[in-house]
Amino acid sequence: MVQKSDPNSKLIAENRRARFDYHIESDLEAGIMLLGSEVKSLRQGGSNIGESYASVENGELWLINSYIAPYLQAKTWGHEERRHRKLLVSRKELARLWSATAREGMTIVPIKMYFNERGIVKLKLGIAKGKKLADKRETSAKRDWERQKARLLKQGG
Repeated sequence: MVQKSDPNSKLIAENRRARFDYHIESDLEAGIMLLGSEVKSLRQGGSNIGESYASVENGELWLINSYIAPYLQAKTWGHEERRHRKLLVSRKELARLWSATAREGMTIVPIKMYFNERGIVKLKLGIAKGKKLADKRETSAKRDWERQKARLLKQGG
């Protein structure tokens, strides 16, 4: 039986550069506190998480430097485009994230923002360690080799 894709679940924004710039050790899903005009703007598809990161401050997790386009119909009651947005995780997860960033020198990087099957905005976060330039070259070379290998197999087969 063919399953229909859920009309509520939809990818909003993806940080494709994250996997190139960081070694992602683990990932988790977090909720995000948004204003009504922000949700409506996300439904229209106006956002960017490419330059953003998450940080633990005062016992809370915050998404910093993410962009959500202004919702034109909101006019006076709109939102600030690059405001800090609170992320919702359990206390256990928050403690784990705090220890990873403070003690182990890791970074919390948003990987993708999406609407889940219930129509709620979720953010997939990765706990990552930055790559050196040589690691990035190695990743690029490996990707090129995989592409070339697939091309050769396609031609030969």
